[in-house]
Amino acid sequence: MSADGPPGRLFKNISAKIASIPMILTAVVVFLGGTLWTVIYSFTDSKLLPRLNFVGLAQYERLWSTPRWIVSIENLAIYGILSLIFSFVIGFLLAALLDQQIRFENTFRTIFLYPFALSFIVTGLVWQWILNPDFGLQHIIRGLGWENFTFNPLYDARLVMFGIVLAGLWQGTGLIMCLMLAGLRGIDEDIWKAARVEGIPTWKTYLFIVIPMMRPVFVTTLVIVMAGIVKLYDLVVAMTAGGPGTASEVPAKYVYEFMFRAQNLGQGFAASTMMLLSVAVVVIPWAYLEFGGKRRG
Repeated sequence: MSADGPPGRLFKNISAKIASIPMILTAVVVFLGGTLWTVIYSFTDSKLLPRLNFVGLAQYERLWSTPRWIVSIENLAIYGILSLIFSFVIGFLLAALLDQQIRFENTFRTIFLYPFALSFIVTGLVWQWILNPDFGLQHIIRGLGWENFTFNPLYDARLVMFGIVLAGLWQGTGLIMCLMLAGLRGIDEDIWKAARVEGIPTWKTYLFIVIPMMRPVFVTTLVIVMAGIVKLYDLVVAMTAGGPGTASEVPAKYVYEFMFRAQNLGQGFAASTMMLLSVAVVVIPWAYLEFGGKRRG
């Protein structure tokens, strides 16, 4: 039998396969096992401790009839839509500017990416100070003479999510910029030369030629951003603790509150399962586009 047959392929790179066993076991036991355990117990009436007393869809019916959960979903939708739009637009524009071989590019890239090195807790505290009406932006501008200037989104239930979006954009846009810049640097220089020869304006080259060629970069960036949106928690806790009232409540905070404070594990498991489904809605199409298309090719 040829060495390239099934037995030969099985023992190829055997050292690497043996070394990967702990990682595979961790993924299967911790991640898949924990996920399955959470889904199963979301159909029970577990309170302080998990117990296999199944109640069907009762936890999910209660979840979707709770105004606090509905508010958290609406807030996440607002944050997600605005974050996606502005982070992609600003990140791409910054990447396009840096792609012009400007002076001190490394310095600007470091400055834009630096906020991403900070934790969400630090970012939340910094922006809590910036948006505080007593000593933040509002106080500074009033000190310059504009006595009637008002800007305190964290204390206004109608605007609080927009304040959180500002903080999220400040931290995450630098990463988007770097991903986009890497994609731009991968575009063949001959394409730019051909566009110049044809007299195509730069903005049209970006819009109709470069951006379609960067589809894999956009898809990967979308998955990264969406994963960060779904697990939004630290930023909200640091800036508003979910307030005023429940105006900035998000699903991850809802899960934490019910699992560790309200001592209602069943309800927390149901909420976390819904969060898992939202992640699957993003990851499965991405995996199909990335790997299914390659197999067909």
